[in-house]
Amino acid sequence: MEINLTVIIKSKSEKREELKTILLNLVENSRKEAACLQYDLHQNIEDPNVFIFHEIWKNKEGLDLHMKQLYFVKFSEVSELYLDGEMTIYKTSRLG
Repeated sequence: MEINLTVIIKSKSEKREELKTILLNLVENSRKEAACLQYDLHQNIEDPNVFIFHEIWKNKEGLDLHMKQLYFVKFSEVSELYLDGEMTIYKTSRLG
């Protein structure tokens, strides 16, 4: 079963451009994964410190594998340096 994720990240203002570069690297690498059906990054127009991922994964196994990839693990390890608060993650199923 496909898994849809919406991930909301807020950057510290002084770290926004550095974080943006890191997040774009996540996009580039994640899209290469076999289980990745969609991996899009958006930046809020009204608050440029807010980034939103829209992701679709083929299945739970593919998502679990994604979270074990070295580039994702490295991001997880350093994310607190860049983030203003915790990430908000919504796992959803598409209705229409």
